[in-house]
Amino acid sequence: MNLAVSVEPEKVLAADPDWWRGAVIYQIYPRSYQDTNGDGVGDLSGIIHRLPHIASLGVDAIWISPFFRSPMLDFGYDVSNYRDVDPLFGTLGDFDALIHRAHELGLKVMIDLVLSHSSDQHEWFQESRSSRDNPKSNWYVWADAKPDGTPPNNWLSIFGGSAWEWDGERLQYYLHNFLKEQPDLNFHEPEVQDALLDVTRFWLERGVDGFRLDTINFYIHDKQLRDNPVCPPEDRNASTAPAVNPYNWQLHLHDKNQPENIAFLERYRALLDEYPGKTAVGEVGDSQMGMQIQAEYTAGDDRIHMCYAFDFLAPEAPNGTMVADVLTRFEDVASDGWACWAFSNHDVVRHASRWNLGEQAQRLYAALLLSLRGSVCLYQGEELGLTEAYVSYEELQDPYGIRFWPKFKGRDGCRTPIPWSVDGPTGGFTDVKPWLPVAMEHLSRAVSEQDRDDRSMLNFYREMVAFRQAHEPLRNGAFELVDSGDDIVSFIRTGDNGDRVFCAFNMSNSATAIRLPDGDWRQDMAAPFSAAVTDKGVTLPPYQAYFAQQSL
Repeated sequence: MNLAVSVEPEKVLAADPDWWRGAVIYQIYPRSYQDTNGDGVGDLSGIIHRLPHIASLGVDAIWISPFFRSPMLDFGYDVSNYRDVDPLFGTLGDFDALIHRAHELGLKVMIDLVLSHSSDQHEWFQESRSSRDNPKSNWYVWADAKPDGTPPNNWLSIFGGSAWEWDGERLQYYLHNFLKEQPDLNFHEPEVQDALLDVTRFWLERGVDGFRLDTINFYIHDKQLRDNPVCPPEDRNASTAPAVNPYNWQLHLHDKNQPENIAFLERYRALLDEYPGKTAVGEVGDSQMGMQIQAEYTAGDDRIHMCYAFDFLAPEAPNGTMVADVLTRFEDVASDGWACWAFSNHDVVRHASRWNLGEQAQRLYAALLLSLRGSVCLYQGEELGLTEAYVSYEELQDPYGIRFWPKFKGRDGCRTPIPWSVDGPTGGFTDVKPWLPVAMEHLSRAVSEQDRDDRSMLNFYREMVAFRQAHEPLRNGAFELVDSGDDIVSFIRTGDNGDRVFCAFNMSNSATAIRLPDGDWRQDMAAPFSAAVTDKGVTLPPYQAYFAQQSL
């Protein structure tokens, strides 16, 4: 099935301030999307070339991972210039062309802003480290050593080891929550906040529609630099950092998650509100207090529009009980907030492999994701059913994986290039050796092959996104849990006009009878699933969903 793309540009340019509510956002990892200049790395021109594919999915927006100037030690999440495109990806002119083409196709454009830290090559840090009394001396988090020369406290880095690095220029330690080449900016300094708001305004003026804010809860640290307390062994959740990393052995009460962050987020929202229809989604990097922070950051209408935590990025596959618990807890703690849900992204093992899902189970979980109250992020290749790729140690690029190999193999396996065709070993991604190998098992799932197969995973995603878009209750409606157990979860979504959609999901490999709520319900035959409906009720085959409607 080759779906033609026909979208009126006015659709995307309309100043609807609430377009983000219930939106489906497609994440692009630019290094691995499409190479057009023959260097083995994807680029902005490649994204432009492939935008019709994304538009054919029916999504509302794209989120592009960082493309700014960078030494690329963390592949763009170490920014050396916030106001320019790294030559690896193209030019500012290419970015402007991308914005224009995306808007022509009805797609909003969101970009990934990394505000908590910069590269140590950024001119701000170079000046800050030069002395203790220069104009930017307080722009990063500096602290004296303890009397014995050890770091100021026990804070740990996500990437392993101490979060403090000694600097021989200033004869002080600086804070880095990630690589030592990624020093943390000091948000307690008003000039730092002003500079980062100016960066945001720069991209707003270029026409972006929103931002994905990396590690939003890391912005502000405890001024007193107090030690983090110990996390009890039974509470050491491995979804923030891999289980091999002792980062999980602390309760992160002081190195992040500070209450002063709210004031900055309110400043940030006030800036976005100057530009009609702009939005932001924050990544809450915390498995211990993620939902609580998510609620605080999205409460009311003067903070961040939406946040996502790590609830569904965890190693364990969510069963019906867990899904119901997450959704009802969110309704309890964040009744006036807004969630953004994801199963996969560029930092975790692809969920098809992480949860060991067969093809039908992948479809079932996709339908669940696209039925949840909140907005949705889909990660590139998810629509193809891509599994985690094996990358040998010799081919690893990710410093995280290199540090903890072989217990943790890093993030390269979810970042391998997208297969566009079955032609050649690189699947149409490039004509040369790619920066990461294309997984051979991915070639049979290439876009060209799935595009012409009406029953493919790709066309299932198109159908399911279209189903969500066609039902206002699924995009924006209220949530009411009906039933849950390990094998099943069901709920009702109710739109503003009173229309209701009943959603039920059999998350097991056995047929299961479901309970219909009271009232006159009619099965929605547009849903891409089958169910055995009789006078006595509904029986769901393994990994099937059931949708029914009720209108006023």
